Amino acid sequence: MLAILWADTTLHDMFWMGVPVIEKIFRATVVYLALMLGIRLAGKRELAQLNPFDLIVLLTLSNTVQNAIIGDDNSVTGGLLGAATLFTLNYLIVRISYRSPRLQKLFGGEPDVLIRHGHIIHHNLEREMITREELLAAAHRQGLASLAEVDKCVLEPTGTLSFTQRKPSDDDTRHQELVKRLDHVVRELATMKATQSNT
Repeated sequence: MLAILWADTTLHDMFWMGVPVIEKIFRATVVYLALMLGIRLAGKRELAQLNPFDLIVLLTLSNTVQNAIIGDDNSVTGGLLGAATLFTLNYLIVRISYRSPRLQKLFGGEPDVLIRHGHIIHHNLEREMITREELLAAAHRQGLASLAEVDKCVLEPTGTLSFTQRKPSDDDTRHQELVKRLDHVVRELATMKATQSNT
């Protein structure tokens, strides 16, 4: 009898929601839209996670808004309903913005060019609050030794930094070939001097 009573109470606590269904859906919707707006206003650097602080914000964000989504309800049903609401909202917004470039721009923003033709655009760096050191660290992660090797850098709406490596001009290529030839001539002259001094 006690086992049946325990099972009945446990099942009730697990699946009975402490808040109305409409409140659960409304809470999840409000938090989702607020987070979307917050990330949009915070800028693409939050998504790029350029420093440890950006990562900390993203990691603690879910824990911070958890109670706002679940309210006074710890039931499995309530958690599943909240998750289903978030998945549904996300699906609808991605679907709608996919079909509308204007909404895509509104939700995701536009890419920002941070380096163009090898020149850093300081105004865009300031607007996105990205330091030169953070940009250099991102370039290193892409396998570039310095920003001098970068022709173009774009901060995508997803927070990804895309780098295009600078291609040497014809003058640079000729210069490098001349330097190689001069190095070869210098080595040959040094070899000739060494052989003459030995004889």
